[in-house]
Amino acid sequence: MSPRRNRPRGGENPSDRGGGPRYGLERTEEWRGEEWYVRRIGGGAAAKHYRCPGCDQEIPPGVPHVVAWPQHGDGDDRRHWHTACWNARDRRSARLQRSRNAPRY
Repeated sequence: MSPRRNRPRGGENPSDRGGGPRYGLERTEEWRGEEWYVRRIGGGAAAKHYRCPGCDQEIPPGVPHVVAWPQHGDGDDRRHWHTACWNARDRRSARLQRSRNAPRY
C-alpha cells in the first residue's frame, strides 16, 4: 500500500481546484464604470460590527463577508458588504431610507 499524498502534484495550482476565490486575497471587479478592489473576509477574521451598504443591515462579528473599495480611493472608502448583497449590487437600489434614530455606522 502506498502512502497518502497530502501535497498537490507538480503543476497543480490550489486555486484551480474550484470553490471560488480564496479568503483574504484581493481581486479587482468593475462596477459603475470603475475598478474596485474586493477581498473576501472569513468568519474568523471578522471581529467587529459593520453596516452593509447594500441592505443597510448589520454584519455581526464572525460572519464571512466582502470588503470592497474603489481602486482610485484611499483606505477610508472601504465598505463591508454581505456576500449576497455584493453579488446583487446591480439589482439593489441606492435609495435606502433610515429612520431618524438609526445608528450611522
